[in-house]
Amino acid sequence: MIKLEKLTKYYPSKLGKQFIFNNVTFEIPSGHNIGILGSNGAGKSTLFKLLAGSEYPNKGKVVTDLSLSWPVALTTGIHPQMTGRENTRFIGKVNGVADLAAFEQRVKAFAELGNKYDLPVHTYSSGMKPRLAFACSIAIDFDVYLIDEVTSVGDANFRRKAKEALLERSEKANVIMVSHEMDEIRQFCDSAIVLHKGELTFYNDLEQGIAEYQAL
Repeated sequence: MIKLEKLTKYYPSKLGKQFIFNNVTFEIPSGHNIGILGSNGAGKSTLFKLLAGSEYPNKGKVVTDLSLSWPVALTTGIHPQMTGRENTRFIGKVNGVADLAAFEQRVKAFAELGNKYDLPVHTYSSGMKPRLAFACSIAIDFDVYLIDEVTSVGDANFRRKAKEALLERSEKANVIMVSHEMDEIRQFCDSAIVLHKGELTFYNDLEQGIAEYQAL
């Protein structure tokens, strides 16, 4: 169960508070792989950050009894001064990984970092940091994976490997996904939530949800 309870989120501006959500109560149905759809600025990324706990609501709360990943494909939680291995070990500890040595090796192999795994992350190329973050996330058994534009991770070969790993995970866990690519949404998801003017609407039928989104 994932529930938004009387949740309000706004950002200050010169024109006053810009509300993304205002006193919203909504339960995200369990047992579904859900595509989050909405126009630019509708609040998709903000919703992801609220679910992941990387941002907090101004009022209200997110309630869940599930373990949720941070947004996969984003580098949230990766510290630039720490090495890839140190970041991996820290993330493993925070998420209760029992065998940290095995976790380190899985992440190193999946991220394809080679010897640079033991160098500070600030020395990495632009494509290496998200590969590390993705590998750390996919190597942990979460109940729900938050997937944000997975096609942006690494080169074509790595993106293909990332998709295969996520599809494998989605057989045992659930995914909540943001993507502007409807083919990608169709590949991963069976249902949709459409964000529009601060309101969330769940569509059990994915194609109906896509049609409603495209009609906005």
